[in-house]
Order: sequence, then C-alpha cells, then structure tokens
Amino acid sequence: MQHYGDGGAKATQPSVPPPAGSPHQPPQPHAASWGGPAHPPQPHARPPAGPPHPGPPPGPAGPAGGAQHAELTGHVRLPPGGPVQVPAPGAPGAQLDGTRAAVAVLLIGPAGAGKTTVARYWAEHRAVPTAHISLDDVREWVRSGFADPQSGWNEHSEAQYRLARRTCGFAARNFLANGISCVLDDAVFPDWPVVGLGGWKRHVGPGLIPVVLLPGLDIVLERNAERSGNRRLSDEEVAGIHGRMAGWYSSGLPIIDNSRQDVAATAQMLDTAVARSLTSPPSW
Repeated sequence: MQHYGDGGAKATQPSVPPPAGSPHQPPQPHAASWGGPAHPPQPHARPPAGPPHPGPPPGPAGPAGGAQHAELTGHVRLPPGGPVQVPAPGAPGAQLDGTRAAVAVLLIGPAGAGKTTVARYWAEHRAVPTAHISLDDVREWVRSGFADPQSGWNEHSEAQYRLARRTCGFAARNFLANGISCVLDDAVFPDWPVVGLGGWKRHVGPGLIPVVLLPGLDIVLERNAERSGNRRLSDEEVAGIHGRMAGWYSSGLPIIDNSRQDVAATAQMLDTAVARSLTSPPSW
C-alpha cells in the first residue's frame, strides 16, 4: 500500500499562520537560427564592408505574416488569457472520460490531506500525458529572501504567493496548449479571497476543475506529524486550517474524504470526480 508523503501545501490567514556542452561559438553571419530559416549568401552579393553585426535571430511569421507573438511555447501560440476549454456535455466519450480527457485539475485541501502525494500519483498513472504542479514547490523556488508564511502573513509572503500562483497558472496553460493535462495542488480557502479560487480561475481559466481532499482531523494531524522542515505545522495550526476547510461542504465542489483510502484508491476517486465535473461542471 502506498502511503502519503510530506509534500502537502499549506496556507492560512493572520489568525492562523499560513503556508506556507561545448564552448560557445560566435554567431555566424549566415547560420540557421532556432525558430527561423537559414539565409545563405546570394551568389553575386557584395560582401559586407565591415565585420558582421548580427541582429536578433529571425523567427517564423505569424498567421498574418507578422512577427512572432511574445507568448509562445514551442510552436504553439498561447491564446490571450489562456482559458481552458472544458468539453461540452454530449462530447465524444474519450473527451468526457476522466482518465483520458485533457484537463486542468486543482486539488484543494488542508495541510496533511495528501494533496501533493495524490496529485503526483494521479499524474504518473493517467493514460494521457499529465503534469503535476505544486504551488508549495514553486513558492520555494525563491531561496534567498523566501518569505515563509509561518513567520507571519505579510505583504512579502502574499506577494510571493501571488507570483507563484501566477507562475503555476502560466505553466498549466502552457502544458494544455501543448496537449498535456495538469494537476495543481494548493491549500485554497473558501472564506479568504487572497488564497481563494478566484486567482486560480483568473490565471488558469474557467475550465479549471477544483476538487477538495478533506480527510478527518485525526488523519491530517497524524500525517502532519510525519513531516519535517517548514512544511510541518503545529497541531493548533493544522486544526485551525482543517476547521476552515469545512466551508467547502456547502460550496458545491466535489469533495473526497480520503481518511481510510490509500493513494491509489484516492486517485480512482479523483478520476470519478473529474468525470462528473466534465459532464456536469460545478458552479464556482
């Protein structure tokens, strides 16, 4: 049986401390550049009078023959705002199959719910390419100057949280634009807009599927005790976060109680929740 790890996310408000090769070669005047065609010398062209002064590498023309758009990934143009399109009811079966549909899923829950562990497992075992994006991991990309929410929720920790969420949203849109599903995880609260669903909807798109993992308090306390470093919270903090998460019960979002389920069984329950959300999208 696979057990839950220690990579869960955390966040709270001020009353409960929140979460937290080869040597370089000079450019050749007529070498082909990445993203653009080669420009060989013309047979009778006069050589330049002075040393070459190469400009920016040429890029492929856009649909109207213009310059390449700034928001590009690979060879796929990202739409402005990057809304994620959810398959409409009545779409082909493969599109509505929670195990195969191209989706963006946001896994919500308190510290110790098993979000990161379940999200990673789910992404690894889907039948289609799927990426896992953890908000906590992205926040901790900041090394020097990291604003740890456990030391107090302030303008610096909030700014780093918003930046990490925006980075995750862009990554999700980027993956989806290239045909790769994704699952994100974050401790999102039903009563705190700063760490709420609105920001995720804005950065990922209206097709984002939120699913809540909400095991019992005794379970999250037990799992939190197995953590170390800045991802381990006090029992009081865990209890406060868990209590506020109860607000999701009246939200209409799908909720999974994984108190007695292992990771594989929880991932199957997530498949079911995603499939139901595809056929009947929740209002949020």
